[in-house]
Amino acid sequence: MSGSHRASAHRRSAAVPGPRSSAEGTAPRGRGHRRKAKKRRTGKALMGGTAMLLAAAAGWFTVGQGRVQLPGLTSAGAQDRTEADVQRADLAPLPADARTEAPVADRSDRNDGTVAVVPGLGPSFLAKIPAETTQLVVASGKDKDSSDTTVTLWTRTPDGRWRAGQAWAGHNGYKGWTQTKKSGDLHSPVGVFALTDAGGRKADPGSKLPYDRDSHFVVGGTGFNGEQLAGSFDYVVAINYNRVAGRSPLDTTYPEGAAKGGGVWLHVDHGGPTHACVSLPEADMIELIRTLDPAAHPMIAMGDAATLAT
Repeated sequence: MSGSHRASAHRRSAAVPGPRSSAEGTAPRGRGHRRKAKKRRTGKALMGGTAMLLAAAAGWFTVGQGRVQLPGLTSAGAQDRTEADVQRADLAPLPADARTEAPVADRSDRNDGTVAVVPGLGPSFLAKIPAETTQLVVASGKDKDSSDTTVTLWTRTPDGRWRAGQAWAGHNGYKGWTQTKKSGDLHSPVGVFALTDAGGRKADPGSKLPYDRDSHFVVGGTGFNGEQLAGSFDYVVAINYNRVAGRSPLDTTYPEGAAKGGGVWLHVDHGGPTHACVSLPEADMIELIRTLDPAAHPMIAMGDAATLAT
């Protein structure tokens, strides 16, 4: 969310459409002469017919003793294969163009679950992550105009690889994402920002970051979906977009000017879009606050998935 965090700035009437946020998958045999099929006894006719039906239902049908035709081939163009051929084929690897690629996030050249680079981040974003940063929050928006976001905390291992934590479902700005944020535009800013300060209305849950407990972390009224906003600022982590690091998230000093907006936070999810912030369920916010460590130089890479991949 965006906007002033003082109590008076967060009060909304029922007529206001949205919340006031923190500042915003053998070669075929020849077709030679086949032996004449033996006549079946009448007593077995029903059983044979049933077997044919079952075979057809399974996607196969018999074309000769010990041979089957693969599904999808017509009788004119079908090639006979023995049952052993079929078994071998089932065990053979698929052609390269028929294989299904694993999701990017599941790829790893090790068995320990780590990856060399954070999936979904392209060269331009990877280049902005400082070498000393060993904790990286990635807020990946569904698309440029969406307010749905998936948030994942990645941890860099001592050998420079990355391990993913749990993925959390959250929200971002009502109008999606922008690289040219302005105050009140209802967009979340795209970029890579430091995470240095936390706070909230409730007591410190065990933060390693400086934590400012203050009764002014309060908001009322309803959000864009008519949801109640109360409690949204019980726990927050300031995102260092147009703010001074080392100060309370409530600080309203905007180094790049008020027109660029500010007060962009990670905060408790209220069930709908924000003004500019990134929100997470309360239990996940508590876990995040307890995990972030100044010694890890935590950062957040945030934006829609397509832009983050550039």
